[in-house]
Amino acid sequence: MRVAIVGPVYPYRGGIAHYTALLGRHLADRHEVHVISFRNQYPARLFPGRSDRDPSREPLALDNIYVHYILHPLQPVSWIRTARLLQRLDPDVLLIQWWVTFWAPSFAAVLYLYRHLLPASPILAICHNILPHEAQWWDVVLAKLVLPLPAHHLVHSTCDKERLLILVPKASITVAPFPSYEGVIPRRYTRDEARRELGLNPEDTVLLFFGFVRPYKGLMYLLEAVDKIRQHTPVHLLIVGEFWEDKQKYLQRIGELNLNTCVTIIDRYVPNEEIGKYFGAANVLVLPYVQASQSAVVQLAWETETPIIACNAGGLSESIIDGVNGLLVRPQDSESLASTILRYLTEGLEPRMRKSISEMYAPGDSWNEIISWVETLARGHR
Repeated sequence: MRVAIVGPVYPYRGGIAHYTALLGRHLADRHEVHVISFRNQYPARLFPGRSDRDPSREPLALDNIYVHYILHPLQPVSWIRTARLLQRLDPDVLLIQWWVTFWAPSFAAVLYLYRHLLPASPILAICHNILPHEAQWWDVVLAKLVLPLPAHHLVHSTCDKERLLILVPKASITVAPFPSYEGVIPRRYTRDEARRELGLNPEDTVLLFFGFVRPYKGLMYLLEAVDKIRQHTPVHLLIVGEFWEDKQKYLQRIGELNLNTCVTIIDRYVPNEEIGKYFGAANVLVLPYVQASQSAVVQLAWETETPIIACNAGGLSESIIDGVNGLLVRPQDSESLASTILRYLTEGLEPRMRKSISEMYAPGDSWNEIISWVETLARGHR
């Protein structure tokens, strides 16, 4: 079977690029896989980060995958070329990665052309976000250009299924657990190694906030919680990720709470080979999200057997089993977040939860449901 995937891969960075590469690699074990990637992703003036290129010295390999860097969001001629390439490839199934409405005009054009050129070939969509986390009214309009076009959709949380049904009431939707990110972290660190390299006190409790800093991730609530926790026990917060909003307001709050000596900020995109260092140093990953669908950061935590304390928001509660591999807490409540973190520490839950994660985590099996979904739907249209 020949499979075509539209989505980013290396040299582009981030969780969607990792996902596309891993999806392609698992499909390539049994099928011929072509990835239609991007000649350019975003105009520099619109991209909130410093660069969309992956600085990793050890990126995910794209062995046995054919990659075509052709699509450009602002050049309609590239949309036509993409459709023509797909026509030549004549895939048994086309998969699109949907995560941001910026791509809606180009994706809609490609899919309309594709349906005209190859009407018998099914279009499947893997939806990472139905709408952007900080959605505006026009995002709904743009999403409705694309999301009705695929014959079937796959999402990774029931909340995203509900959101999709609002936009596309007759959508055929499968909900599958978020698959593992096995292979993204090429090097593991012991706690002593990680803390020595980071200059952290080996006796402190280290809380990790990992990923781009954006309003919906609730970092301010975690800062308020740290202020409360340190009155009971020494604690250090690692904030690791590029700021996609005003950094100054966080620095100001850190100063107001006198947290300067117990907060370390790594304001940059972390290459693959360094991820293990930050998770290795941490006692627990904290996700104080205001709202969420799912998060690839959760998979990095499971990969490193790191327990998670997260707000009970969106799809996070579908990955985190309260009291088993992590703890759930009310969103937008720094008091509750602080008391939950203190409970984790005072009850000594870390060893038991790490053991549970090691027993529950089965990275080799986690992609099977998604690969079977692709194969079943492709066979059904032959």
